Amino acid sequence: MADSARQGSAAVPEHEYADGDGRVDLPRLLARFDAGATLVVSQFHELHAPLARFCRGLERAFLHPVQANIYLTPPGAQGFRLHYDTHDVLVLQVEGTKRWRIWPGQPVPHPTRRIPWAGSDAVRPEGEPATLTLMPGDALYLPRGVMHDAAVAQGVAEASLHVTVGLFEPAWAEAARELLTLLEADTAEGAALRQGFPSWRLADPEAPSALAAALAGRLAALATPAAVERLALRLLDRLATERLPLPARGLLTPPPGPADRLRLADSMHHHLVPLADGGSVLRWGGGAEALDATRLAWLQRLEEGATPAELGGAEALAFCRRLAGFGLLERIG
Repeated sequence: MADSARQGSAAVPEHEYADGDGRVDLPRLLARFDAGATLVVSQFHELHAPLARFCRGLERAFLHPVQANIYLTPPGAQGFRLHYDTHDVLVLQVEGTKRWRIWPGQPVPHPTRRIPWAGSDAVRPEGEPATLTLMPGDALYLPRGVMHDAAVAQGVAEASLHVTVGLFEPAWAEAARELLTLLEADTAEGAALRQGFPSWRLADPEAPSALAAALAGRLAALATPAAVERLALRLLDRLATERLPLPARGLLTPPPGPADRLRLADSMHHHLVPLADGGSVLRWGGGAEALDATRLAWLQRLEEGATPAELGGAEALAFCRRLAGFGLLERIG
């Protein structure tokens, strides 16, 4: 819970609305809400299946993690004060109205999680804010680093509910760190990166230019198509493994039959890695499956929908049942 009327941090201490073991005490939570505190449910996409599918669709479009928090603010109240976020935000107004103030510019250009909000005493907004009121069905895009706050207007008798969708696009610095880690661990390509850094030369007047040249040569290994392909695979694998899996099956889901029309499930992140021999590897959060040319053709047909019988009989049925067991296929029609 958050309440901008509090002294110091707007965050309401957990003991004011929960027991010692972290379980919510509903009467005390309602009392804090009635007193003006906003209810914040982080990672709500892990609790609400439609929102989970919505975030998963955005992840498939942008190929980076997406999460969703919800904010229920009582009438005439404000949760968090003026701040910026360290990721892009898409605000979706669901119920009630909320007045937003948005300042121009970015006092801290493109902040990341390594540069969190330092407080209003350390970061001041620039210029005068634009003011707008979101109505149910409205959406607002806020790039990371843009200063903003939001409140329910005084005199409004209804609460306001909005969803904040966080878009966690990696920064160049994060991508470079990932790639450096990958190359350092490569026994052949990472040899230059694993060499000792000559710190004993730092007092040498000629050291800066010499070290800069040595560093440039090593960093050049990051700017090759092969290195970028490795980075892309790493980021796609991380997206598949670190996000909540949504398998297209339950414990009691029967295996598909020969006449069942199936397609690849959008809810399970997966990607194909082509191989030099013409085959591919299907990768997802739970593992990997090698595909020869025949199985690759089956998979391509399953993107639009097909039955195992249409694909090729008993062998195709076994292939479909294997993918369905991992939750990668869903029934259609």
